[in-house]
Amino acid sequence: MNSTQPIGIFDSGIGGLTVANAIHKLLPSESLIYYGDTAHFPYGDKSPEAISKYSEGVAKFLISKNCKAIVIACNTASSLGFETVKKLVGDSILVINVIDPVIELIENLNHINRVGVIATKGTIKSKVYDTKLLKIDREIQVQTLATPLLAPMIEEGFFNNNISKTIIHSYLSRPKLKKIDAIILACTHYPLIKPEIAAYYKAKIEIIDNALVTAEYIKIKLKELDLLSDSKNPKLQFYVSDFTTSFQNSTKVFFEDKVHLELKNIWK
Repeated sequence: MNSTQPIGIFDSGIGGLTVANAIHKLLPSESLIYYGDTAHFPYGDKSPEAISKYSEGVAKFLISKNCKAIVIACNTASSLGFETVKKLVGDSILVINVIDPVIELIENLNHINRVGVIATKGTIKSKVYDTKLLKIDREIQVQTLATPLLAPMIEEGFFNNNISKTIIHSYLSRPKLKKIDAIILACTHYPLIKPEIAAYYKAKIEIIDNALVTAEYIKIKLKELDLLSDSKNPKLQFYVSDFTTSFQNSTKVFFEDKVHLELKNIWK
């Protein structure tokens, strides 16, 4: 591997763009290759076997693009496809999920003892956050809640309006999420509704945005491996398995006209 190779990032939809955007802002000299597996959106309601298959397929595509690192920018794929991707690449490519950086952060925040987790059905069913958080060497209470309407709502552009406010408040007002110190936005779509979540809690709890946490984590890991790029002409390449207008519009929100969206169906 060398520092000029791109960072590969994938998700089933626009959620992973929050991770790509955070990485691009923090590491502007890095070339990025993003793959949105929109043909299989949402990953959150697919079987573990399907998620593993999709993760392996996209990882093979990113390997073919000579990526130095693969970022699984989806909580469901991070919980159900991470080991598959790791087994595929071995030690040849850095593989990072969006869960472990958050767990590491919370481990170092001693004031957080009651954690809420909102995510897709797939992530909640995997119990990955419960398992990893409860391994931290202190008494931590974990309250998880599946919020399946949020990702499709965001994917269709319904955020920062009355519709999204009603749905968000309906979820956050559930008894499960009472008396928490922090809430983990355990879906990479959710940073797009972070202002609405923050407004609901009125700055009384910590809101953990895994896109930002993951970007910081990637910077640390690349620096440790001496793989940080100093390129003056980084490239941004974006692919989707099925073209959608919402995805095209979302790339413009995050990256303006810096990227051209290319259809690349690797499943044919």
